[in-house]
Amino acid sequence: MAELTTLESLMEMGFDRNRAEKAVASTGNQGIEQAMDWLMVHESDPDIDEPFVPPVGNVVGGAAVTQSPTDEPSIADPAEGTAGGDGSIDVDDPSKVPLSEEERLEQVRRLEELMRLKQAERRERERAEELEREKQRRKDGQELQHIRQKLQDDDMKKLSDQRMKEKMEDKMARQRVKDKIARDREERAQKFGVVSPASTATSSQPAQPTPPSPTSHGPPPTKKEYDESRIQIRLLDGSTLTAVFKAQEQLAAVRVYVQVNGNTPEGQDFTLLSPYPRNEYTELDMEKPLKELGLVPSAVLVVIKK
Repeated sequence: MAELTTLESLMEMGFDRNRAEKAVASTGNQGIEQAMDWLMVHESDPDIDEPFVPPVGNVVGGAAVTQSPTDEPSIADPAEGTAGGDGSIDVDDPSKVPLSEEERLEQVRRLEELMRLKQAERRERERAEELEREKQRRKDGQELQHIRQKLQDDDMKKLSDQRMKEKMEDKMARQRVKDKIARDREERAQKFGVVSPASTATSSQPAQPTPPSPTSHGPPPTKKEYDESRIQIRLLDGSTLTAVFKAQEQLAAVRVYVQVNGNTPEGQDFTLLSPYPRNEYTELDMEKPLKELGLVPSAVLVVIKK
């Protein structure tokens, strides 16, 4: 019983002759398994169905080509013929007996079973590769999510640090304003002999009566010009503040003093009012000196909401 050649076996399995010839030539006619593997790998190639042009000196599927002794050996299936002494393939070898129908069908069945096994192996390999790609894709996605989360956390930390820094700077600026106002008040008190509000609050000794002036029976004194004003301010909650201002300072300085030292809610808009006689000061009045508004040498002002 003669075996089918690789080319014949492939054609019996349903492959067209062009593809079968390409597979046999590309695998060096090393057997049916190698040819089937090549066909399954290259079945999607764009040029798989282009006409096959065999290399010079090659024999595919039993076609004989004479070659010189120095040429490379033919890739023809050994079962297709016997090499002569001159290097040619004898395709008329009488020892090659054709297969019976039962033998041909049995050989085709074995080849089809082999092809099914190869295809199953290929599908299993492709599933394994797809699973590995999916694992890698998930791993890359997790790493990317981790990087994004880290960047977001870093941005939130930077924003939090920036806000904390701004709050600290604002607090320090307010404290500097308070310190400056306190220093100015102390300097004015020392310069003009007026007791500051702090010393007034801590002092518990009664004031001593002023001895009569030896010149009390003399001519009436001239009107004194005051260059300072002692202002008592009643806040929204009923508490009071007392401070000394220059007579030429604007009323707006008193409002700023209330904003810094008072306990008015942040963002609360307010104005000042003189109770006796009742007079609610406008924004235009805020630009006028205390002396011009009649608040020298002393006055009482009330904080009211706008």
